[in-house]
Amino acid sequence: MSDLDPRLRERFTVYRTDVTTRVVGPGPDQARRTLRRRRRTTAVAVAAAAVVLALAPVVANAALNSERRAPVPAESVDPTAPPTTEPLPTTSPTESPSSTPSTAPSAPDGRISRAQLLAARLDLPAWPSVAPDSCTTSRVRLATSSNKDYVPLLTDLPVGHADLDGDGADETVAVVACRYGEALAKQVVAFDRNDSGQIVTLGRVVRTTDGVEDIRGLKVSTAGSIEVRVADLQPCCDTPAYWAQEQLRTYRWEGDRFTQTDGPTKFGKDPRLTDLRLSMTYKLGAFVESDARQYLTTVLTVKNAGSHDAERIMLRGLGLGEPTGGDWSTCGKPPASDPEGSGCMLPGVPAGESRRYTFQQLIPGGARREDMAPQVVAVSHWDRQDRRWRDLAQNDNGVTLDLG
Repeated sequence: MSDLDPRLRERFTVYRTDVTTRVVGPGPDQARRTLRRRRRTTAVAVAAAAVVLALAPVVANAALNSERRAPVPAESVDPTAPPTTEPLPTTSPTESPSSTPSTAPSAPDGRISRAQLLAARLDLPAWPSVAPDSCTTSRVRLATSSNKDYVPLLTDLPVGHADLDGDGADETVAVVACRYGEALAKQVVAFDRNDSGQIVTLGRVVRTTDGVEDIRGLKVSTAGSIEVRVADLQPCCDTPAYWAQEQLRTYRWEGDRFTQTDGPTKFGKDPRLTDLRLSMTYKLGAFVESDARQYLTTVLTVKNAGSHDAERIMLRGLGLGEPTGGDWSTCGKPPASDPEGSGCMLPGVPAGESRRYTFQQLIPGGARREDMAPQVVAVSHWDRQDRRWRDLAQNDNGVTLDLG
């Protein structure tokens, strides 16, 4: 073998070593190399475990003081892998809870009950000019609606609550009134509380004589708007409630006052009404032989000058003698709802048409006619539900026969 070329001998040596390793298995040198590699791996794993144990309290403390975080899936760790060099995650300053509580003051609670309004001393907005001096406005103790004295009172309409001024707290809306004559001056008023808890007036929403004559309903929405049901007439005495026209008007707080934001702003002509006009002519006839009396013929003309049909009409004061002309087929007594209780109910007059009614009677002749009292006749509009209606022009609904 000594005659072999040195390079060839080196190649045989490498080949023999490689074959021996594959067939016989790792020798002592290989075993020692493997053992040294495992020891290094074990040392690295122990060092990584020590780092984890040292950082565990810090991480646990940070987890307790930080905000709750969404859970993440668990990861498997290779114990032979070298420790990571990435820094530990830190909590973002924006995620940590503020240790300073909000110092913004909350708005006073202005939700006030009916009983609390009656028990408090209130400052009210000015009453309409028609109200008497007893309708006061300073430190007013409201009476109940059953009180008939001329003093401010709280009406029976419901009290409403909502955040009217956008401060995050509710305010209170109520209808107050004060009597004058047979009617009531009324106001829709908003109340709140100040920082001391005292009831104060936020403002007036609307009042009678401000284009309305009556306030009939109140509804407050959660959005802060106030819906008021108003009317152009306040019933009293013999005035029927159905005569009034009603409207819904909406109001909102606009910085320093309430303004109307929805609904009609005024009342127009009532479409249920018409314009009846009554006129009269008369004629004196010849004297009756052997008697100092003479015939009187009277003609009444009812014209419907309006745009709405008069379903029925009532003629009163018919002391004009016997009917001799006109449609008297349904002349009937007034219904029980009629406060006057006298007159003749007749068929109606359509819009634009006229009806004539003729009467004849014997009256004293000559100078004796001066003893006759004037005769007043009037016409009125009725519907088929026995309801009497007012007229668009009331001054031409009556005539007077005066022969004296």
